[in-house]
Amino acid sequence: MDQMKVIADLSVIPIGVGVSLSKYVAACEKVLNEAELDIKLHAYGTNIEGDWDAVFAAIKRCHEVLHEMGAPRVSCVIKAGTRTDRKQTMDDKIESVKKKL
Repeated sequence: MDQMKVIADLSVIPIGVGVSLSKYVAACEKVLNEAELDIKLHAYGTNIEGDWDAVFAAIKRCHEVLHEMGAPRVSCVIKAGTRTDRKQTMDDKIESVKKKL
């Protein structure tokens, strides 16, 4: 079987670092870019598309990097979906909805 592809929505929240989180978000975006995943930053997280193992390895790395930056706690919310009936990208999902508007 080919590698399982996943589309995920990730929100990573460092705890105990104050109210401004943009430098932590930027650090995670760098991790995701370095992993060569297809990503789209949005106001409350990042959509990620790629191989299951690569996506979840990058999420783990985000946690590690934020701890290395001094965050004593890191919480995250992950929504993830897979499908086996056909290939679908993040853009495909958005276009499908737009066509119905």
